[in-house]
Amino acid sequence: MGKIRTRFAPSPTGRMHVGNLRTALYAYLITKHENGDFILRIEDTDQERYVEGAVDIIYRTLQKTGLIHDEGPDKDGGVGPYVQSERQEQGIYLEYAKKLIEKGEAYYCFCDKERLASLTQEVAGKEITVYDKHCLHLSKEEIEEKLAAGVPYVIRQNNPKEGTTTFHDDIYGDITVENAELDDMILIKSDGYPTYNFANVVDDHLMGITHVVRGNEYLSSSPRYNRLYEAFGWEVPTYVHCPLITDEQHQKLSKRCGHSSYEDLIEQGFLTEAIVNFVALLGWSPAGTEEIFSLEELVEKFDYHHINKSPAVFDYTKLRWMNGEYIKRMDFDRFYEMALPVIQETIHKELDFKKIAEMVKTRIEVLPDIRDHIDFFEELPEYDIAMYTHKKMKTTAESSLEVLKELLPRLEAQEDYSNDALYKLLTDYVAEKECKNGYVMWPVRTAVSGKQMTPAGATEIMEVLGKEESIKRIQKGIELLENA
Repeated sequence: MGKIRTRFAPSPTGRMHVGNLRTALYAYLITKHENGDFILRIEDTDQERYVEGAVDIIYRTLQKTGLIHDEGPDKDGGVGPYVQSERQEQGIYLEYAKKLIEKGEAYYCFCDKERLASLTQEVAGKEITVYDKHCLHLSKEEIEEKLAAGVPYVIRQNNPKEGTTTFHDDIYGDITVENAELDDMILIKSDGYPTYNFANVVDDHLMGITHVVRGNEYLSSSPRYNRLYEAFGWEVPTYVHCPLITDEQHQKLSKRCGHSSYEDLIEQGFLTEAIVNFVALLGWSPAGTEEIFSLEELVEKFDYHHINKSPAVFDYTKLRWMNGEYIKRMDFDRFYEMALPVIQETIHKELDFKKIAEMVKTRIEVLPDIRDHIDFFEELPEYDIAMYTHKKMKTTAESSLEVLKELLPRLEAQEDYSNDALYKLLTDYVAEKECKNGYVMWPVRTAVSGKQMTPAGATEIMEVLGKEESIKRIQKGIELLENA
């Protein structure tokens, strides 16, 4: 077999849905695993759904996710144009539709809306139109006369009514349909534009695409594609249909859920590498238990024969976990650069933001989580003194008051507010009291943070807050406990 060639052929209709990103990713992984070519083709013939700026979104998303195409509108590999509307202008689709007419595999249809409306029938509660091949029997003269008179027409595929068509999918196996169900689908519409199905087949063949990756919602139309390949006498590509992606309620992942597109996820504080890794696992499982893979590792490990048939659930909790793993492994300088805007939005004082970033790096799953971990640095929240009571630390409101009052003069006398110096001061006091560390650290941490959970211990927090603010907060703790 020659070189593998796959393509990603999005329509410019807005943000890139997670399902489209997965199609692009799988097509990229299949071809790169075998050192093949990855082609970008823009399918913009559906003018009604076209969204201004959407082509830029496609380029930007592929660039950021690392799915770099070998050929496309901006990289001519000799089989362009790579934009369907430009191919349409060159008359490619009409030319190929006419070739099928010459072979008797397609025909002109001049039926008007009224006649087509009379052909609707109900099948399993659904209204469908099954075309009756009325125009197939027109003579050559009749056809030429209508064309000359400018009668509107479409070009239809001439499918057999008897027998079956079988096609093979590498994931789902052999699928057979009755030819009676195929209908004579339209190839060229009355406006001269090709239908999606027809343009796809012609373009895939002319661009030498060997493996077609798409969602399994196209399974049912695959026999029609095969009939077109056979009508032209072309080799049928390898089909790889990916399973449906659902939300946690097992409904199709829709725009309404708020995390259905790549951009949605970026805006929610997810990292591109984590999104790509997570999307790769929506329907494909590697051997072994490891789940964290770089794009290079995915290229190496990806075997499309292991794609699952059953729907893949978009597990938001798992994505958050995975993102947290990426943040933990991230180089600190890069993390700091990404975390700084969130820190600056939350804290408006001059504090050591680097130390604060170090505290939260291993504790968050997405960048916006930082806010809730550090907001107490900006100002002490109102808190319930019940927090001073901790069974495990053996602390009570009374014991906490005693500890804070005894420590206050020592903290006021202390000049060095580095973490190490403060830690020594507190542990010296622990040794004097002959108690456990927690008996002292818990009330101090509660007083300086006003929170049950903090990203660091008492002395690290005090180092960042500085002497004046730390003492002010200790005094506030004493006051709250005394007034209880």
